[in-house]
Amino acid sequence: MKKALITGGVFAMLSVAIGAFGAHALKGILGANAATWETGVQYQMFHSVGILVCGLLLMKERSRLYASAAVLFSIGIILFSGSLYALSITKISILGAITPFGGFAFLVGWLCLIIGAARQNSFFSRY
Repeated sequence: MKKALITGGVFAMLSVAIGAFGAHALKGILGANAATWETGVQYQMFHSVGILVCGLLLMKERSRLYASAAVLFSIGIILFSGSLYALSITKISILGAITPFGGFAFLVGWLCLIIGAARQNSFFSRY
């Protein structure tokens, strides 16, 4: 739980810093790849929030599914967003081959979160 909250917070903070760095310091370097950079930043922030949600859910119930979702979101950020950042700066197109693996990690992470939530009867019975 604590690791998920810290990890989510660090990834969220880094997405703000990376977004600002790309918008200002790398503006001339990114050129046409600025949209690719921004996609990496957006997905990093979305999944940082997902990791934070997992951490909060883990405070309510210890669940391998929530913990797995947090790990998969972290792997997804590294592979998906990381490959987009590298692709944007280096313009080495083969780096785009890594991106789908990160996307797959995101999808499986969301599936774990959904299954974990569906199994948690006490959470939904209050709403």
